[in-house]
Amino acid sequence: MKKSSGKMLVVLVTAVNQEEAVRIGKEMVNAKLAACANIIPGVKSIYRWKGKVVKAQEVLLILKSSKPRYRALEKAIKAVHTYEIPEIIALPVMEGLAQYIGWVRSETHS
Repeated sequence: MKKSSGKMLVVLVTAVNQEEAVRIGKEMVNAKLAACANIIPGVKSIYRWKGKVVKAQEVLLILKSSKPRYRALEKAIKAVHTYEIPEIIALPVMEGLAQYIGWVRSETHS
């Protein structure tokens, strides 16, 4: 793994609707906790919650961030998210365009 790419994360967050996803995305970018937010509407989710299988329409928010900013990002999302237990999953970036990874790092530098 390239040293520079290992510090970049792609963070997946589901939201109840587009308005919530946009609000969270804007807040995370404005706070420099994420460099970028992509919003994908129309996600169909099936999951078990409190003993029942639930089918729901959700919106997927994809945030690009850096490993040093992850804990602050997670805390900030939890503070504004409407779900009791929001999906917040960080995936490491193994490879990527060096200039893009550098941009993410510079935009999320605290």
